[in-house]
Amino acid sequence: MKKILFNGTGVALITPFRKQETIDFSKLEELIDHIINSGVDYIVALGTTSEAATMTDSEKTALLQFIVETVGGRVPIVLGLGGNNTRAVCDSISTTNFDGISGLLSVAPYYNKPQQRGLYEHFKSIADVSPVPVLLYNVPGRTSCNIAADTVLQLANDCPNIAGIKEASGNMQQIMELLRNKPASFKVISGDDALTLPMIALGASGVISVIANAYPREMSDMVRFAMKGDLKKALPIHYKLLPVINAIFEEGNPSGVKALLEIQDRITNQLRLPLCKVSKTLYNKLKEYSCQLSTTISSQPTKD
Repeated sequence: MKKILFNGTGVALITPFRKQETIDFSKLEELIDHIINSGVDYIVALGTTSEAATMTDSEKTALLQFIVETVGGRVPIVLGLGGNNTRAVCDSISTTNFDGISGLLSVAPYYNKPQQRGLYEHFKSIADVSPVPVLLYNVPGRTSCNIAADTVLQLANDCPNIAGIKEASGNMQQIMELLRNKPASFKVISGDDALTLPMIALGASGVISVIANAYPREMSDMVRFAMKGDLKKALPIHYKLLPVINAIFEEGNPSGVKALLEIQDRITNQLRLPLCKVSKTLYNKLKEYSCQLSTTISSQPTKD
């Protein structure tokens, strides 16, 4: 069956680093192959979880090129590209090579605290210059800036190139307002792993997931069952993953998921400052959850 962009499970891809803090392309290739072979629907490159904020422009260019080449068209790739200077974001879009890129994820401007009118004009400007469909990214816990439902709906109706929103506000009232009033083709995507199942039940199109770096098959299966309305199969996976989902965010992202991936022997647990490794207490908790999950969740693929 042909994949529909922005439906199902997207993975907010981490960036493995070596102890010298250089990018570990070998481990990244292994991780990409693992998550694609485990059934995810698309990959988000250079998002928050990638630690792109600590990379040079040349590193980001090399990393994106490597991801595109490694994915090799097996799943769509969405590029994270945003900022709090509208002109600079638009200039960056204009000079980016979008070969192999299917969509753009752009976060709400941070620090400036713009008015809703400013947010509308910011995203309209991005949509006007982007050669690929745009996903808004609302994460006020990081940006101190909430894209109000009325603003999102206005953008959805006025800008054909704005395809949806990654909603990580945690405000279910706002999310329901979006789902109730959005155009039929506009995608509302969970940006919060723990809220993915209830959001899909309300009409969301899936998730852009952090935990899917570590549990791609399980998260993909849960989302697939939920989108079919099969809660009997989706709920057990949701509740088995929920404790580890909550744990990986206790001391920040991607610190938690990188610790978990090291426990799984997939990467070296290395981050760039100002991010740090999780505490020994949390590391041991993640180790315990990983052990429990390995014995309670089947690693075999689930047939649709």
